[in-house]
Amino acid sequence: MLGNVRRMGALRTSARWVVGTLLLTVAVWIGGLAALSAVAKQVHDDVPQALARKLPLLQLKPRIVFAGDSRTHYQIDAALAAKLAGLPVGKVVNIAYEAGEPLAFLAVMRRYPELFADAQVVTSVAPSIFNEGVKQATAYPQNAFARLGVAQQLVTFLPMRVGTVIRFIREAFASRLTADQDLAGSGTMPPDYGYVGLKHFAAYNWPKDLGSHPLYENWNVNGPKSQFEIGALCDMARLTQRLTVMLPPWSPRYDRGIDTVWSKKDAEEVALLTTAGERCHFDVLNIPAVPGLTAEDYSDELHLNESGVPLYTRHVMSHLKS
Repeated sequence: MLGNVRRMGALRTSARWVVGTLLLTVAVWIGGLAALSAVAKQVHDDVPQALARKLPLLQLKPRIVFAGDSRTHYQIDAALAAKLAGLPVGKVVNIAYEAGEPLAFLAVMRRYPELFADAQVVTSVAPSIFNEGVKQATAYPQNAFARLGVAQQLVTFLPMRVGTVIRFIREAFASRLTADQDLAGSGTMPPDYGYVGLKHFAAYNWPKDLGSHPLYENWNVNGPKSQFEIGALCDMARLTQRLTVMLPPWSPRYDRGIDTVWSKKDAEEVALLTTAGERCHFDVLNIPAVPGLTAEDYSDELHLNESGVPLYTRHVMSHLKS
């Protein structure tokens, strides 16, 4: 009996040590992550690597600059756009990048104000830029993340979205390294004036609807992200001759008339930007559909493949105000 009591006491003591060790490990891990994030906030540069690699295009002194997310990066043929605008090739460039956000382009415009004062800027935006419900690492705007306090970062993203914190830390150091290298002045000129075509994804698993799409997850456009990014658009409008904010189309295989959840969220995003545009004097180009584009012209629900790019570029150029 005495032996059993001793064994139970030893087990309880051991269990307490295990729990204590685990709690200490978690505390140290969170503390280390917080320290790294605090350092990352200090070294972070608003111009990420992906955007910096395209900045040599500004040496061409463009008249029209296409910016934004992947739906401009892959969908606007800058050479064709220049021809349609009656400009020499090179006077229209595409500096958009995957997951591009207004805060990044604002940083570029502030860095090179003389290049944008007489230019027209056309930028696309994605729902994830404004939607607080999107917390995935690949979709969360890095500059908006940098403007959150460290405590707010940890409370918002731990434990399930720790990858978002880790991505920010990694990207922050990468952006600082890129800023120190001055790629805008010494980097390699991107081919095709910044346009990158996509191939058709034959085996793509299409979402069943868009109302529940990850970019619209836990829909809320009234939080810090919206405040930061709308503020950036307003500041961009003051630094360029004309700013146009585009809402590119989704694949025509989806129907707003049927998917009412998507329709409501989409309309709320349009209203958010329209109100801001009226207040801050930028144009909003909402493109719910492009005549002639079919589902076969899309690589996925968001992105056109190369076959649809000429038609889309022509449509956008026909709607831009001079």
